[in-house]
Order: sequence, then structure tokens, then C-alpha cells
Amino acid sequence: MCLIVLAWRAHHDYPLVVAANRDEFLARPASAAHWWPDRPQVLAGRDLEGGGTWMGVSRNGRFAALTNFRDPTLRREGAPSRGLLVRDCLDTDDDASQTLARIAAHAAHYAAFNLLVGDGERLGIYASTTGEVRMLEPGIYGLSNHLLDTPWPKVRLARERFAAVLADEPDEAAMLALLRDGEPATDEHLPQTGVSREWERWLSPAFIRAPGYGTRCSTFLSIRRDGQVRLREWTWAEDGELAGEATHGFTIEASADG
Repeated sequence: MCLIVLAWRAHHDYPLVVAANRDEFLARPASAAHWWPDRPQVLAGRDLEGGGTWMGVSRNGRFAALTNFRDPTLRREGAPSRGLLVRDCLDTDDDASQTLARIAAHAAHYAAFNLLVGDGERLGIYASTTGEVRMLEPGIYGLSNHLLDTPWPKVRLARERFAAVLADEPDEAAMLALLRDGEPATDEHLPQTGVSREWERWLSPAFIRAPGYGTRCSTFLSIRRDGQVRLREWTWAEDGELAGEATHGFTIEASADG
């Protein structure tokens, strides 16, 4: 993903609510959110080039999502796909802190990233650029291609709109509207991440349309206190118009010792 806003234990009925955009090269093939035949616990879209995913949830209530860290000097040619980390985080029984510690031990093999992992009881994040594992307190958070809650214009605005939407029952239409905001930031508020000023403008809105690159899908995920999970995904064509939708619902499976 390239924009994630989420509420962790900040709503009385929903321990976790997530709204996110995946931005990627338009030529990179991917499949919409589905239950993976080779990993039946995993519900996620799939990167058909690298084999991993950008965000997903599992039958036992695990959640994982990843953003790349934008800094051209940190590129690693030939590194494995970071989407494999999300896949592996969803397909394990380790708790969130154990999972993040394991990822941290091998993070040097990958290009820079931020990884969110939740196990239903705890939610944490690992930032490979700082080497820090942090377990999150209840609250509303925003993440793009820098560190958690870096106040880039699109992160700040998305968090504000997300918090307003969460004042009552999560509204999918309102969530989608904030994810579809294509208004770029003004030049004086653009971040400086090592790409050209023109690309900073293209990458500054929540919903991106740039040459050969853009927002490929938007996702809404909610987990209710009674274990009901809902995931809705919108897939976007090259011109930014709707190309498809996928909606999934299920109840979290109880653990064997629960």
C-alpha cells in the first residue's frame, strides 16, 4: 500500500478499521482480493509478479499491510519482493510482536519498508529504516511512504477525514471518497523524498494518476467485536475509473485453545 489510515481500538464496536490505497506501476499484474488456494487462511489481493501481497487478513483475525519507504538511495537491485513479508505474516500462528521481531532480524535483505502486523490482540509496526518495532496504543494512525504519522498533506488530511467518518458507524462510501481524493498538495507543502518536484506533485494526493503509475486499488477493512470481518476492494483502470469490485465477509475462527 501507499496510503493507510486505520483505527486501532478507537471505536466502541470495531477494534480495527482500515482504509487504504495501493499505488503501483500500471503494467505490474495483480489479482483482486480472494482466498488463496495455496494458503487457504489468507484473504488478500495478489501481486502476480512477486507472488506476495500488499495487505490482507486471515481466518484467525490476523492483519498485515506494508508500504514502501520512498528514498531512491535505499533501492536494492535484485532484492526479494516485500509483498512476501505480508504473505508470511498472515500465514503464521506467532503473535504480532514475535512476527515483527522475526521480520526485523531479516529486514536487511529487502528494500526499505514499513510493516503493520496485528494478531487480534495487539497491533504493531516495524520500520526498516529505523530498525524499530513499536506496539501501538489505541488511536487513529496514518502511514504513507515515510514513517508512521509523518505529516505529509495526504496523510494528515486522510487521518482527519477518517476520524470524522468514524464518529459513528464506519461509512464505506465516505471511506472511499477520502481514498479517491486526487487533489495534489501545493508546492510549498510537498515532501522532499529524492524524486523530482514533478513526481512529488503526482504522488502527493491520496489517489494518484501519473505516467505509467497510479492507484491500482482501494480497500476498506473492518473487524467487529463479535468477530465479523468485512473486506471490500475497488480496482481501478488506467484512467482511474472503476474496473471491478470484490466484497468478502467471514467470522474469525476461534483458536484451538480458546
